[in-house]
Amino acid sequence: MTSTSLHREPIRVGVVGLSASGGWAATAHVPALAGLDGYELRALSASSAESARAAGEKYAVPLAYGSAQELARSEEVDLVVVTVKVPHHLELIRPALEAGKMVFSEWPLGADLAQAEELSDLAHRRGVLTAVGLQARSAPPLRYLRDLVADGYVGRVLSTSMLGSGWIGGATYDDTYAYLLDGTSGATLLSIPFGHSVDALTMVLGEFCEVSALIENLRPEVTHVTSGAVAAKTAEDQIAVTGVLESGAVAAMHIRGGTSRATAFHWEINGTDGDLVVKADQAQWWYGGLRLSGARGAERTLAELPVPARYQRSLTQWTGRSTEPACNVAHAYALLRDQITGNLAPDEDGVPDFRHAVRRHRMLERIREAARTGRKVTLAEQGS
Repeated sequence: MTSTSLHREPIRVGVVGLSASGGWAATAHVPALAGLDGYELRALSASSAESARAAGEKYAVPLAYGSAQELARSEEVDLVVVTVKVPHHLELIRPALEAGKMVFSEWPLGADLAQAEELSDLAHRRGVLTAVGLQARSAPPLRYLRDLVADGYVGRVLSTSMLGSGWIGGATYDDTYAYLLDGTSGATLLSIPFGHSVDALTMVLGEFCEVSALIENLRPEVTHVTSGAVAAKTAEDQIAVTGVLESGAVAAMHIRGGTSRATAFHWEINGTDGDLVVKADQAQWWYGGLRLSGARGAERTLAELPVPARYQRSLTQWTGRSTEPACNVAHAYALLRDQITGNLAPDEDGVPDFRHAVRRHRMLERIREAARTGRKVTLAEQGS
């Protein structure tokens, strides 16, 4: 977090971008907050006063504002949650920071590194507490995986390999996601699927110290799912990164555009004494539904590794619901609540803040540089 601020519960939440027609806020944030102790969904803002009123009625939110600026000024809001498309983050997060409000922004923080730096610097100057939605870090299976590695389950880590389908960058598009075709939108295969994936990898195994990369756009034209219209695509659809982690382990990541009939997500960690495998059946694996397996010593066959109950943070309402998009977001909110109220355990890290987001944005820029120049790039300064 950007700063420590003790706060009495409930934490009054205002969501920027909650729409009666659906979207990520309705799919993930509203269910995540429902029934979670310590929060009250108090306000929302939408693109107009009319749409805000409709959303307020649908989700039973008492305060509905026609702009993010109005919501940011409200004395009824403690935490502003920004869930809109990446190109609008800067203009909608800035008013909340200027009003001195705590802010939880979806990832990516900005459309580019410069925007992320601007928002992080403003949050630092205002001394406000911030969080960014890299929710894989809050997922119980990954927090357990990190502990398994740290406790020596595989011995010394020798290598890791991650193969994923990115959903973004497929052969078709629709009106809702047409903006993803633009490589300058800030919402690309590199920033979203790869960003979530590499952040999870570094959480478990540590940062990269050097990388080589290939970033390609092999589908420069894509087809509208209903009309059949062909549109130009400038955003990448293939990312392959190899490198060395600070531990000395070798890492390889390949994130492919669209979906695959064969593999949605597969991650191996191989060590001197054992192996760990993480799998998911959906391209957006950071939403949830992860399965862990492993084997070590004389064991020759991988066995399922159930996540111990202590990693669930008493969120019993999410038992058996790990595949829902709101699950990991709910765990992120639980961590954030404990940070805000000063109840986070001394040995537990919370959700990443804007400064962390800047480090991750900077890493992605260095990966682009490696792909553009065809040279190995060092990332020694990228420690989290």
